Amino acid sequence: MTERILVIGLDAFEISLAEAMIEEGRLPNLRRLRDRAAVFRLDHGRAKYTGLGWEHFSSGKTPEAEKRWSAVHFDPAAYTVRQAPTSATPFLAEASCRTVVFDVPYFDLAKAPATVSGISSWGAHDPGVASVARPAEIGADFAARFGEYPAPEWIYGFSWPSVERTERTGEALSEAVRTRALAAEWLLGERLPDWQLGIVVVSESHSAIEPLWHGIDPSHPLHALPSAPVAREALRKVYDAIDRLVGDLVKAFPDATVVAFAMHGMGTNDADLPAMALVPELLYRHAFGKPFAKPREWARELPGGAPVLAPDEGWDKVMASVVPWPALPGLGNALRRAIGKSNKPAWAKSSDLGWMPATRYYAFWPEMPAFALPAYYDSQIRLNLAGREARGTVPPERYEAARAEIVALLEACRDPATGEKAVAAIHLHDRAPLEMGPTEADLYVSFRPGLFALDHPALGRIGPYPFRRTGGHSGPWGFLWAAGQGVAPGLRGGASSFDVAPTILDWLDQKRPAVLSGESLMPRLRAGALAEPRSSVRV
Repeated sequence: MTERILVIGLDAFEISLAEAMIEEGRLPNLRRLRDRAAVFRLDHGRAKYTGLGWEHFSSGKTPEAEKRWSAVHFDPAAYTVRQAPTSATPFLAEASCRTVVFDVPYFDLAKAPATVSGISSWGAHDPGVASVARPAEIGADFAARFGEYPAPEWIYGFSWPSVERTERTGEALSEAVRTRALAAEWLLGERLPDWQLGIVVVSESHSAIEPLWHGIDPSHPLHALPSAPVAREALRKVYDAIDRLVGDLVKAFPDATVVAFAMHGMGTNDADLPAMALVPELLYRHAFGKPFAKPREWARELPGGAPVLAPDEGWDKVMASVVPWPALPGLGNALRRAIGKSNKPAWAKSSDLGWMPATRYYAFWPEMPAFALPAYYDSQIRLNLAGREARGTVPPERYEAARAEIVALLEACRDPATGEKAVAAIHLHDRAPLEMGPTEADLYVSFRPGLFALDHPALGRIGPYPFRRTGGHSGPWGFLWAAGQGVAPGLRGGASSFDVAPTILDWLDQKRPAVLSGESLMPRLRAGALAEPRSSVRV
């Protein structure tokens, strides 16, 4: 239908917030794009809990097709974990169209054909690949003009205890969006102008929602903090900057069909505390009948019971005092501290996961019937299965019974703030347990939003712990807007997030790889395709 497509990926962009701002009269460029676009609601399904949404776009494959269910790899021989970059081949591997990519996470330029140029891992949130410029000489040109990413502290920023830091989050990320817009326009318009497909990913929506969402959601336990109204305006400021970026790119390339999309939505964080701290401690107590986490009194708690950190406190350091590294063989803890030695094991010093409390239970995993793997998006529990784990304690014939015991343990937990069940859902896969790979778990558990402690009738109270990210990957829908010649505007209902890659290939008449998940949306895009009235479907 067209020879030139500009794809704008909005990383972890919550469409309901954008729609609300559009109704207020803000985000004029996004409104104009939406109103002339074919509009789809994208469903990422359970795959969003892998945290590999950009790998799913960049490879065009589901977790099943790629055989990777998490970026966290567990070694069943050593009982260690590591976070691995992508090994996936880009969905453009067999395409011949001239392509420029800018900061697309998990897109491995080294595995793309020679027709693909660009820059990776400049300021991406969870880039999944090394920093690469292709051709190499554009790297120096880019650095001379734009320098390093202007907001590195805020890619994974922590700010809710401090009004000042919260305000700085919005300012820094808004400025980063402005720099990103200039860089994308230079890369696509001046340095590498001869393209048929341009893909630009905007990461700042991801980096902003995670620390600032408590300002948007009035039901969030931290919404009463002084930082909440500041967070609300800071996040909206970042969305304003993203709107200007979209307008600038659309204006700079008026001949291009525009596709804007987000693989999934965002909302209140329902994962960090259960996955990173509460469930690891619950399983430790289940195995040994005593606590491992250290008790701590909080200087201040909100009326609902959520702990409040001081403005200068960081989550990682505070939680390291609650869940320390366990003692290592040899020197005693007191002597190690006296001579300045850390209990952190050698393997964890090179791991990206040592900051997470769940990782610090690693020394006990060989003796436990089940343990929590470090996770970002839901709680992932692995049974210590004989024949799969090197020191497995659960016989294979007891697999289903052991898994049922953990389900019962979880179902007995309550949210002490409400008295309601803490667990929202438990997913049990049906794959052969002895054949499970290093990125899989035996149970995947999601919890009620806003949970900061657990009550178990036999094992007692765990927590309360302070929140880390206030926003998370809990939003139900992503979206896709496609606008250009031959596209009929209007609502098209639902589609799979895995349909984005095959649609791009189909649109440009490019060869599809032999294994590619999803279906092309082209038949639903063409002029004359059935368009629903805008008021009939909520996107």
